[in-house]
Amino acid sequence: MEPTQFLKDLAERLSNALPENLQAIKKDCEKNMHSILTSAFTKLDLVTREEFDTQTKVLARTRKKVDALEATVLELQKSIQDQHHD
Repeated sequence: MEPTQFLKDLAERLSNALPENLQAIKKDCEKNMHSILTSAFTKLDLVTREEFDTQTKVLARTRKKVDALEATVLELQKSIQDQHHD
């Protein structure tokens, strides 16, 4: 679900939970709650699932490259040590 739609749905559910005598101001409450929720979620510095998944894939690729570089460095170090012992 898109973050904006999630916030709209949450604001609507919250306004529907208002007591019956406050239902007359429902739309105004929805609008205000949406603004408050948007502001609160923005401050939390959240990311979407898509952004998280993308960064997870980037991190996995980076991890593979780092592992390969570590193996190469170890091989080079071993090669240098072997040359010094000959």
